[in-house]
Formats: sequence, C-alpha cells, structure tokens
Amino acid sequence: MEKVRVRFAPSPTGPLHLGGVRTALYDYLFAKNQGGEFVLRIEDTDTARYVEGAEDYIEEALEWCGIIPDESPKKGGKFAPYRQSERRNIYDKYTEQILKTDYAYIAFDTAEELDTIRAEYEAKGDVFSYDNKTRNRLRNSLSLSEEEVQKLLDEKTPYVVRFKMPVDRTLGLVDIIRGNSAVNTDVLDDKVLVKNDGMPTYHFANIIDDHEMEISHVIRGEEWLPSLGLHILLYEAMGWEAPQFAHLSLILKPEGKGKLSKRDGDKFGFPVFPLNFTDPATGNISKGYRESGYLPEAFINMVALLGWSPADDKEILTLEEMTKEFDLNKVHKAGARFSKEKSEWFNHQYIQKTSDEDLMNILKNSDLNLNIEDEKLLKIIHLMKERATFPKDIYENGKFFFEAPTSYDEKASKKAWNDETSSLLTEFAENLNSLNDFISENIKQNLHDFAESKGLGMGKVMMPLRLALVGELKGPDVPDILELIGKEESIARISNAVNNFK
Repeated sequence: MEKVRVRFAPSPTGPLHLGGVRTALYDYLFAKNQGGEFVLRIEDTDTARYVEGAEDYIEEALEWCGIIPDESPKKGGKFAPYRQSERRNIYDKYTEQILKTDYAYIAFDTAEELDTIRAEYEAKGDVFSYDNKTRNRLRNSLSLSEEEVQKLLDEKTPYVVRFKMPVDRTLGLVDIIRGNSAVNTDVLDDKVLVKNDGMPTYHFANIIDDHEMEISHVIRGEEWLPSLGLHILLYEAMGWEAPQFAHLSLILKPEGKGKLSKRDGDKFGFPVFPLNFTDPATGNISKGYRESGYLPEAFINMVALLGWSPADDKEILTLEEMTKEFDLNKVHKAGARFSKEKSEWFNHQYIQKTSDEDLMNILKNSDLNLNIEDEKLLKIIHLMKERATFPKDIYENGKFFFEAPTSYDEKASKKAWNDETSSLLTEFAENLNSLNDFISENIKQNLHDFAESKGLGMGKVMMPLRLALVGELKGPDVPDILELIGKEESIARISNAVNNFK
C-alpha cells in the first residue's frame, strides 16, 4: 500500500470554523491510524479575501487542539513551500503544460462582456454558463484564429485560462464515505484555472499541490462535491493518478436544518470557533471555545463525534484512542446536528477527569486574580469541581470561599431564620472561638455537640449557619466551608448575619 499522506488546506480568510476543525481532525486521525503523514497547507491565492493574522490563528488553533502537522509553513518539510502564494513558479510550469493539451484554452472575455451576456440570458429567462455549449461563440482561443490570439497576446490583453470540459462524457466518481456516483460533463462549466494575474484558482493550484506533495487521500467538506468531476478530469489532463476522495457531511444547526454558522452561535450562546478571533477590519471579537472555558481534550472529543461513531458507541475518548479506532468507512453520510448541551456535557466529563492541580493552574492563569494560598485553592477545587462544567464555575459557584456575602437570599432567609436564631448563632460563634484545632472533622463534632446540648436537630443550626457563611442555602458541607474560610472569617460572617437580621 502507498504511504498515506493527507493535507488540511484552509484559506486564511478568517477564523477556523468548527467544520474546519473537524476536517483537520479527521485528516489527522486517518493519517495517524494508517501510519501516515498529516500536512498543513495554506491556500492563500484568494488575495481579495485574505485576512491579516488568519494564518497564525489557524496554526495556533490546531496546536491548542493537539492536531499537530508533520509538515507546515512553520515547520517546513520536503515539499516546501507550504503557502500557495510562494509556489508561483511551480504553477507557471504546469500552466504551460496544460495549455499544450486539449483540456485548456485562453479566454479574453472581460468581466463587463460576460455581465452583458448574462443579462441577455436572464432577459430571456435563461441562465448563462461558460461551457461546451457557449464557448465557441465567446472571445477565446477556441473561437479566434491563431493570428487573432497572438495579436491579443502581443498587445498584453488580459486573459484567463479555462478548463475545456469534454462534451457528453459520463464520469464515474468514487467517494470513500458516499460510495459511487456519476456526473455528465454537459452539466459542468469551463472553470477558470488561472486568473488574469497569472495566479491559479483553487481548482488548479489544489490538484497541482496535491500531486507535488504526494497526497494519497483528500478529505474535505461536502461543499466540494460539485467540483469532484472537474478535479478528476484535471488529473486526467495532467496525466497524473488521482488521490482517493472522502467528502464530509455538514455540521448542522442545533435545530437540525442548514449549516451551522456564527449567527447560530450568537443566537444560542455558544462559540463556533476554537479560539477568540478579533476581526482586524472591525475590531469585533468572536468568542472561542478556549476562552469560553472548554478544555482542548473535551473540545476535540466533542468534534470527533460530530459525524463518526467509534466501536461500542463510546463517548469519552482520548486523541490516542480516537486515532486507534478511526475509520473513514464509519464516517456518517448524514449531517451531524450540533448540540450546545452535549458540548457542555463533554466539558463537564473532562473537568471531572482533570487533576485538582491542573485545574488550579487553569484558574490561576485566568483573569480571576485569585488571592489565595495554593493549599486552600486545591481544597476548594476538590470540593467544588463535581458540579462544574467550566473551570470558572468552581469560582462562580464557590465565590463565598473568596468573599463574604453582602446580601442574603430572601426565600432562604424566611426558611432558615427565626427570632431565636441570632442568639443561637452568637453562642455558637463563641463556641467556635474556643476551638483550637480548626479543621473540618473537629468542627463537625463541635456542631453536633452544640446542637445536642440545645436539644435541637442538626438542621436547626446548620441551615442558618450556611446562610450566614454563604448568603444562600447552597454549597458543600458546612464544616468544610468553616475550615477553609478560617476561624476569624467564620465568626465575622456569623456576626454580620446576626446584625443583618436584627
């Protein structure tokens, strides 16, 4: 079997979409499963849509996801350069080559001329297509004499190179995911291969680069399915063996209809990009999964299952486990509906699997500015992470560990506080003050003894005490809270609550 080589070839025209991450991930998983190589190539021939910083964003996003290319613009490799804008001399050679075949021709039509023709067709209720039915009536090297063509070239008349689509041929198309299909060339138009600035379009540069870089399998989104016939014919025109193709279905909106977009993320409150992206033109920031508190392992796990099912329907898999199991033949043909709830579920699962020490490092490197000793922070994390979906939840749900309550939940207050409560807690605070070894175990025993001495159930003391410490009737065991905030702070909070309810 030939060596498996795959490539992820994004255009630097903006941030990397969730669908692009999935394509890169499937490329990576397939290559590594087969003992092959994963290449990152930047397809930047569309200079009009180029966005400053997008290439760096793509590389940083893949790195955060753990999808590390074997060859890339940054890393280099034996088939460098890996930016299309730096491969002009390679394309020029192949432009000359295809023009010597019967698969390409020069077209001198201006944009204005083509607009006029389109308008004439539309006036008659038809749609204009530059194809095998119209090309011989247009201004190109097929309809003009050799002398006329040469004269236009001598006059430096701008031109494009178009593919000459064969007449009435049925092409058999093979897709690893979708199986066999066919298309007749009469429904395909004569695509531009080389623009009037001499740079190739996606179609031509793409197959040249894939051939030059010895790409064995092309895994890409289903939006490229209509181009498959053209690409197969381009390989034929150049006399090259085509790679195998696999087209991935769409990631769908949460409601299940249509492609997931940034607008859906804005509407339903979830990111569609792996990292924050700042639009250089507007300064607007699009939220990313990393900055929203997702762990990269959880994010990648979630993305992997948007269109692929591992054996036994397992849901929690490491990148290594995915690599071992991945099979293109098990990628779904149908679109995968995105679920915000499911993505959060994945993150919750990974939060539980993450060590307290690692979570502490995440929190300390966040913008929370936590002013607390590591030992205490680790204990808080251990107590609070069970219900956390994001690292910040540990802080948000346990804010009472870091600052005293400034108000008390009204409903909880009515339930927990009565006329005798203030004197009861004042006495308990004096009791706490005499406790020497202020640890949870001792505090728990002290609470039990105090309640018993008053002939009260534990709830009669515990509930108002929790309200005094937290401001609500929530949180972990009260003795654990008391130990972590310390004796002095505990007594101060009890005193504040008593004064509040006077």
